[in-house]
Order: sequence, then structure tokens, then C-alpha cells
Amino acid sequence: MTRFPQKVTALSVLLVGVLSTALVAMQFGWQGRSRMSGDRRGVPVWEIDEQFKHDVFTFVRVKYSDGYGGRSYGGHRGKWRTDHPDSDLNFSLRLQQLTAMKVNPDPIFLELTDPALFDYPFLYMIEPGNMVLSEDEVAGLRRYCLNGGFMMVDDFWGDDEWYNFYSQIKRVFPEREPKDVPLEHEIFHCVYDLQDRPQVPSIHAFYSGYRYEGRYGSDTSSANYRAIYDDDGRMMVFICHNTDLGDGWEREGENHEYFEQYAVKKSYPLGINIVTYAMTH
Repeated sequence: MTRFPQKVTALSVLLVGVLSTALVAMQFGWQGRSRMSGDRRGVPVWEIDEQFKHDVFTFVRVKYSDGYGGRSYGGHRGKWRTDHPDSDLNFSLRLQQLTAMKVNPDPIFLELTDPALFDYPFLYMIEPGNMVLSEDEVAGLRRYCLNGGFMMVDDFWGDDEWYNFYSQIKRVFPEREPKDVPLEHEIFHCVYDLQDRPQVPSIHAFYSGYRYEGRYGSDTSSANYRAIYDDDGRMMVFICHNTDLGDGWEREGENHEYFEQYAVKKSYPLGINIVTYAMTH
């Protein structure tokens, strides 16, 4: 059942440059583009070669069931939509411009029961702290990962949200345990050589003077990075806990200091590393 036409070999991903504030500011400019109105939120469109339109990387967000018994509650959007569409659009643009990877300008979202899932080797899941998967979603995610897919999990904080996510991912992989990913792992160095395991606060925490988000009764002062592997040692799920990489992508244009300190130095470098690792392993 494995398809994943966009997955590429390490030799064919030619990555360029070192991400720097000057480079990013020159190419994009941080002022006035974030959270604009319109479908693309001010993010430009780029052309895709029609001959290779099925071989580009597409950013795919997971649309999952939450603890309210569905995908929304009281007319409010579900947690799976957090930071959408700004983060997805901004990240796709940066991946296109800062690497030689060919990227679809139109990110999408899919349910875990959608057969189209197997057309895309990378999934992004956000805020799973209240996630409650259906049996069909459990089966779909398990099948996807064991057939070569990769999922990044982001933006959930504290012990309560961790234990909820853990309980759900154990339904998917009852025989597997998430393992800590040390700084020495390739995922932190494959494109950008990170010197620590980065922690990114939401911009609201940043405005309040904090470098992380607090949760009652929990120590959230350090980011946790864990992974779940298949029987051959391939990473299937990369879990970013006590950090919010997606806010660094979404909010890049709202505050210059936040942009330089978190988007440029942490969120984008690690995000590009994760995608590159996923596409080459």
C-alpha cells in the first residue's frame, strides 16, 4: 500500500545556505505579511512544473477527533486547526525558498481515515492535548506509519496534555514506547546544526515575558523531543512537547524580536530539519 511519490533520496535534496536574520529579512521581510486577510494571508504563489506536479512536497495537516466528541465544539474550530492557515503557508514558502526542495504552494489537511493519506509522506499534527481518536482513526494512523509515513506532533504542554496524547498514541502503537531523542540525533543537525533542542513559546507567552507556556502542576521550562520507531529503527513519529514551533511559523510577521529570536533561530531551522529527515529516511 506504500506509495509516497514525493519521498526523495538524500542525494536529491540539495539544501542551500545557513538561515540567518539578514537572509530571511531580505527574502521575505517580516513586516506586514502575517495574519493578513484572504485565502493566502499575503503569502505569494509560486509556479510548479506541470511535469512534476505530483512529485512536490505538500504540507499536510492532520484533521483529528478531539475530546469534545468531534472536530469542533459549540461552533468553535477544533484544536487541529490551531495556527492554520498562516503557519502552513509560511512554512511551505520558506521550505520552497530556503531549500532546493520543490514545494506545493497549497498546503492541505486530511483526516486519518482518508485513503489519500498514502499519497503524502509527511503529516503535521498540532495540539493533541485533548485528542480522542476514533477506532478508524487509530487504524488509519497505524497503517500510515507502518507503511512508511512520518508524522510530526507539535504544540502541547504539561503533564496532563502529555498523558492524554500518550494514551491515544498507545492505542495506535500499544507495543511501542516513545523514546527521548538526544541532541546528538541527526534530526537536529541534518541541515541546520542546532546547538540545543529548541523551545519556542507562543507569541502570547512571549508578550508576557515568558520563554515557555506554564501549565499548573507541571514543569514546562524545557522542551521534550521524543520519537516512535518501527521494527527497523525508522522514525515514524517525532513528538515536540513543551514547545510551539508552529507559532514561530504563524506569527513571524507580528513582532521583530519574536521573529529573530524564535522564528529564525528555532522554528524554521528545526522544521526544515524535520521535513528533510522525514523525506530522506
